[in-house]
Amino acid sequence: MTMKTFKPYTQSRRHMSVSVFSDITKKDPEKSLVKIIKKKGGRNNTGKVMVRFKGGGHKRFYRIIDFKRNKFNIPAKVISIEYDPNRSSRIALLQYDDGEKRYIIQPIGIKVGDFLMSGPNAEIKPGNSLPLVNIPIGSFIHNIELIRGKGGQLVRSAGAVAQLLAKEGNYASIRMPSSEIRLIRLECYATIGQVGNLDHENIIIGSAGRNRHMGIKSHVRGTAMNSVDHPHGGGRGKSKGNNQPRSPWNQPAKGFKTRSKKIWDWMIVSKRSNGRMR
Repeated sequence: MTMKTFKPYTQSRRHMSVSVFSDITKKDPEKSLVKIIKKKGGRNNTGKVMVRFKGGGHKRFYRIIDFKRNKFNIPAKVISIEYDPNRSSRIALLQYDDGEKRYIIQPIGIKVGDFLMSGPNAEIKPGNSLPLVNIPIGSFIHNIELIRGKGGQLVRSAGAVAQLLAKEGNYASIRMPSSEIRLIRLECYATIGQVGNLDHENIIIGSAGRNRHMGIKSHVRGTAMNSVDHPHGGGRGKSKGNNQPRSPWNQPAKGFKTRSKKIWDWMIVSKRSNGRMR
């Protein structure tokens, strides 16, 4: 995939870049694999705003993605590579030998006409899904399950990749894109290869209007608010009242750890660092 830039005939166009979608082979999604998304504007079931600065945006259909890859030992042919407005990666449409069609996340190197398979006996090649116990040590993987049968939950965004480092007992050690090393049970499934659409990280939005098109509203600075609305608000002139940077609900914004300790926190062997996996 290559990027497209523009002549700077406006200030917003000066640094804007977009994808040329040269890798897309089909424009309209498969009708049997889409459903309607109802916009919520960041609100919960009672109407209270839980996520600020969301609203508007272009209408979109949700493409039903097969994260479980549970059609074992049935060859599937890649019949199209498509754009998905709900995620950063591209999606590939598979047609199995029994006629069923499913979407998967497109790994690097997968093109129309390729054959993929999932199951314990599948070949070790990009796009095939296998349990971790059958994947060689050192392999690059994505779409990794945390709980067997629930479907892939980790490493699904554009360009993401994890590496299988070791196997010991019932667990595999996996280096995540954040450089965190964690344990995952060997019976969990993962897909071989790296997620495609690597140039996604090079896209420059360029204007607030383009963000609104994606359903992202502009942010309001806390210092521009009244003191009743934000800890940084109020005062005379431009001041935050000697407060440390914090959210409207008084949660520190710099250096304060917000990650919850869940029941599988012991499975994290090495904490993630600021530097990403290379």
